[in-house]
Amino acid sequence: MIALGRRNFLQLAASAAALPGLPGIAGADGYPSRPVHIVTGYPAGASPDIIARLIADALSRRLGQQFIVDNRPGAGSNIGTEMAAHAAPDGYTLLITVSTNAINATLYTKLNFDFAKDFAPVARVGVTPFVIVANPSFPPQTVPELIAYSKAHPGQVNFATQGIGTGPHVAAELFKMMTGADLVHVPYKGNYNSDLLGGQIPLCFASIAQEIEFVKDGRLRCLAVTTAMRSDALPDVPTVAESVPGYEAVGWYGICAPTGTSKDIIAKLADAIITCTNEADVTSKLLAIGVVPKSMTTPEFGAFIADETEKWAKVVRFADMKVD
Repeated sequence: MIALGRRNFLQLAASAAALPGLPGIAGADGYPSRPVHIVTGYPAGASPDIIARLIADALSRRLGQQFIVDNRPGAGSNIGTEMAAHAAPDGYTLLITVSTNAINATLYTKLNFDFAKDFAPVARVGVTPFVIVANPSFPPQTVPELIAYSKAHPGQVNFATQGIGTGPHVAAELFKMMTGADLVHVPYKGNYNSDLLGGQIPLCFASIAQEIEFVKDGRLRCLAVTTAMRSDALPDVPTVAESVPGYEAVGWYGICAPTGTSKDIIAKLADAIITCTNEADVTSKLLAIGVVPKSMTTPEFGAFIADETEKWAKVVRFADMKVD
C-alpha cells in the first residue's frame, strides 16, 4: 500500500508538471477570479494555521485575490483533509499540508479519502523542528533529566499534543522508543496552551512555531529541538540528538490541491508560493517563528511526501499505533 502511495504522488507530481490540462477544467487564465480557501485541519493558533495565514496573506498580495484560511479542526486533521479532498478540483480549495498527513495514511484504518490518490502536490514552503516544551514548574530542565524523572515517576508524566498521530506525537513516540522514557500521551482536540501555561499539564511536544513566543518571554521552558542541528530561532536550546544520538524528527509545511486540478493552475500556484516564500519579508517572518524556508517544486514535493509517508509508516507500525 505504501509503495502504491509513493507511485501515486510521483505520478501526480509529474502530471501536474508535464501533462496537458484536463478537458473541461479551466486553466490558469484569469485565475484566481474569486477568493481561494486554504483549508487547515487545525484550530486557530496552531502552527499549520499560523503558516497558512502567512502564506495566504502573501498569495493575496501577489495574485490579487483574497486567500482565506478555513479552519476545520478535528480527528487528527482528517476532518479538514477530507473536506479538501472532496472539494471541486478548480483551484479554489487548497490544503495546507503537513507531516501529519503523511503519518495518517498509515495510522488510520478507516478514512473517507486516500491522501496519495486524492491530492496533487503543489509546493513545499519550509521545514521546522518540533520542540519539547515544559511549564517552568516542571522539575526536569534537560533531556537527560526528563528521561530520568519519567522513569522515576512511571505513568505520572503527561505530555500534550494536538492529537494522536500528529507530527509531534510521532516524534514523541520515536523519543520514547529510543530512550525508554515513561511518558503518557494526552491528545487535545484544540489548543492546549492554556493548560500548559497554567500547569495543568507539564509538558508538550509541539511545532516550534506554536510555542516560540512563550519560550522567548519565559512563560515556558524549551528542553530541546528535534532536528539534527540547533535552530537559529532558539540557538541556545540543545537538540535531542545531543543527548540521544541518532534522534531526528522534522515537521514540514506545503500546499496540495484536490486531484484533477489543472496543471496550469498548479503551476501558477507553485510559482507564486515559491516566489512568496523567498521574499525577504516572508522569509524573515518564517524564520522568526522557527520555520526554515525550504521551498520545493511540484515534482520535488511529490517525491518528498512519498518518502515521508514511508518513513513514518515504520514508526507507526513499530509503536503499534492505530486509529479507527
